[in-house]
Amino acid sequence: MANISHRKARTIISKTLAKGREMGLKPLSVVVLDAGGHVIAFEREDGASPGRFEIARGKAYGAVMLGMPGSAQMARAEQQTYFMAAVNGVYGGQVIPVPGGILVMDKRDNVIGAVGVTGDTSDNDAEAGMAGIEAAGLIGSA
Repeated sequence: MANISHRKARTIISKTLAKGREMGLKPLSVVVLDAGGHVIAFEREDGASPGRFEIARGKAYGAVMLGMPGSAQMARAEQQTYFMAAVNGVYGGQVIPVPGGILVMDKRDNVIGAVGVTGDTSDNDAEAGMAGIEAAGLIGSA
């Protein structure tokens, strides 16, 4: 099974932050998780609030644990609130079901991790994160 190397994780983060600056976004925080939900790398830009690690991790954690990006989780939460509430109970309240939680796949469509981006609107967070993933030569599903 492929993994996200630390080097690729650093590329994802740096390119996500660069895209955020290009888009004129508020200061971002970015986390990269492996397929088991463990942190590979994290960075918080100057000016980003200190609680952003937990939000970024919650977006990415939900994506990798459920095998669906934050946008799909949000749709599911709107349609089946009880399901997402139960999921959050199972995972100790660690899931944040909104865009900005992005699945990362290899070229064979195997899930190899997730990226969580937070700081601006959720849709902008997802757009910046996708740019970082693509710059690392990986495939994202936002």
